[in-house]
Amino acid sequence: MKTSDFNFDLPAELLAEHPSEHRDEARLMVLDRKTETIEHKLFKDVVDYFDEGDLFIFNNTKVFPARLYGNKEKTGAKIEVFLLRELDKETRVWDVLVDPARKIRIGNKLFFTEDESLVAEVIDNTTSRGRTLRFLFDGSYEEFRAKLKELGETPLPKYIKRDVEPEDAERYQTIYAKVEGAVAAPTAGLHFSKHLMKRLEIKGIDFAEVTLHVGLGTFNPIEVEDLSKHKMESEEIFIDEKNAQIINNAVDAHKRVCAVGTTTMRTLETSVSSNKKISAFHGWTNKFIYPPHEFGVANCMITNFHTPKSTLIMMIAAFAGRDFIMHAYEEAVKEKYKFYSYGDAMLIL
Repeated sequence: MKTSDFNFDLPAELLAEHPSEHRDEARLMVLDRKTETIEHKLFKDVVDYFDEGDLFIFNNTKVFPARLYGNKEKTGAKIEVFLLRELDKETRVWDVLVDPARKIRIGNKLFFTEDESLVAEVIDNTTSRGRTLRFLFDGSYEEFRAKLKELGETPLPKYIKRDVEPEDAERYQTIYAKVEGAVAAPTAGLHFSKHLMKRLEIKGIDFAEVTLHVGLGTFNPIEVEDLSKHKMESEEIFIDEKNAQIINNAVDAHKRVCAVGTTTMRTLETSVSSNKKISAFHGWTNKFIYPPHEFGVANCMITNFHTPKSTLIMMIAAFAGRDFIMHAYEEAVKEKYKFYSYGDAMLIL
């Protein structure tokens, strides 16, 4: 399989700048892998495809306000700092991306507040835009994290050209988000409302949770034509004993097991054993799923519509078949479905 096998024309106006007015009223394209048929629904109709004892698995990661703006010492140039990963809690060292990167060198200092209460020093280069920063802050760790939260803004994807609005803090977060650590939302989950969760519960559908802290690995473009040469960046995952058991019970009972989102699917596929069992796990995954791939746990999935040549469209092509997915995407463009983070959804059965 080659990267170019996953290219298609995506009109710019189909990239969603805003979410649908109500979470569960985004559009839903339903794909049946057996019959290779397509239906057009609303997201809240997802209830109709599941029965008592079926299982939804959610990624409960929580997005933190990862985008900060600082000023470079001496010149005062405005620099965007995108927090990626805390490397050392004690010394307050973080991996970040900076923009514009050409202006930021080792030894530079960035000032985030007028009173200079939060300053960062560049201590290393990691990639063309990547830097390692040591934050200088006179206060406890809790106060430091509170200051980052106060100064940071919701890390909407770069394709959204508008300014961040107050509603983004709530809408770019799933309603079941619990464990802080993601720099991007697990977007398939954004379509679930409290009302929809209640309807699923009343129908007897079970829920399990896993955690994958979404980093930039999920979104980094593929710069090679041969997919076997692409390396994913690692992202941290957790599955506890209780949720592993819930998942295994549903698999054993031959129920419908639905992975909500590509990040949930990657977490499951990282921790599944050869006998198709999930074990409790805490570690890192750089698993890149593309065709052909045999999936061990979930037999259906919910996902958003992804951009051309992305690792995300490759995973769903591995799940539903490349030709069927590319046909479905043609249909999505024709029917003017909205794409990407704030876009519409797809249920693959």
